[in-house]
Amino acid sequence: MLILGIESSCDETAAAVVRNGTELLSNVIASQVKAHEPYGGVVPEIASRKHIEAIIPVIIQSLEDAKISISDLDGIAVTKGPGLVGSLLIGLSTAKAIAFASGLPLVGVNHLEGHIAAIFLTANPPEFPFVALVVSGGHTAIYVARGFRDFTLLGQTRDDAAGEAFDKAANLLGIGYPGGVAIERMASGGDPRAYAFPRAMQNSLDFSFSGLKTSLLTKIKSMERRPSSQEIRDLAASYQEAICDVLTEKTIRAAHHVSAKRIVICGGVAANNRLRELMNQRAASDGIMVFIPPAVLCTDNAAMIAVVGTHMLQAGIQDDLSLNALSRIPLSGENR
Repeated sequence: MLILGIESSCDETAAAVVRNGTELLSNVIASQVKAHEPYGGVVPEIASRKHIEAIIPVIIQSLEDAKISISDLDGIAVTKGPGLVGSLLIGLSTAKAIAFASGLPLVGVNHLEGHIAAIFLTANPPEFPFVALVVSGGHTAIYVARGFRDFTLLGQTRDDAAGEAFDKAANLLGIGYPGGVAIERMASGGDPRAYAFPRAMQNSLDFSFSGLKTSLLTKIKSMERRPSSQEIRDLAASYQEAICDVLTEKTIRAAHHVSAKRIVICGGVAANNRLRELMNQRAASDGIMVFIPPAVLCTDNAAMIAVVGTHMLQAGIQDDLSLNALSRIPLSGENR
């Protein structure tokens, strides 16, 4: 089964072709980082306009890379949400137009399930069940995954997502965008023990990062001057350590809570090397296996959408042309 995946939930325009839900034939991503960099975050209106410019060339490139044509496809999978509605509508409208013109079946995919499914494009994917930490700019949540479309929410952020917390910290420190990349780069030369930042909600599987951001702001203001280069490195390292420590501790605790021996880390923040290091160290000592996709499959991509779409179409699930974009969709308890 050859599936074309289309993803446009935020600021990456992506298309990919996947065979049988496991074999990646193409994976094309058009980044908008330069367009949003001056603002320190994603501007929804700009994102939508950039998607319009990129969507058709990206799809054409993905088909060319896979050495196929639309007539070779068995279906189209597209992100329906959650995400920025304006951005989602670009990918959704394009997918619907192709499906209408070609007669191919169409299915709308939950973006969060896509992130989890990215692990099945790796050489050694986990068996179900497992605990999944979905951690990105817009989402931080822990699920127990018992199968495709079978998820139970164990904990989630009550305010900022981890990736959002990185972006805000990078803005406060004046070190660039995207925040996660900038913080990790600066942290490599810093001391993670230099500053004692808080770890919130320690007795819960839920997350809160707003207090951490406020703590960083308070620390910067208390200096009454621009932090030195080394102080910025130390602040970045200590801030990163606080986020990675909380993500790791709660995910491993969640695995023990449901007696899971496998953990999947996915989403853009899963590309962070310190998070990978901590998770692998602590999980190994508890006899838990950790599975993390390569960095290119951690950030938003269409290959992960095609994987979920494959399983949905194989199960006889498809959508008609009334399919609409939704800014919020729960992953657990979703019914069709």
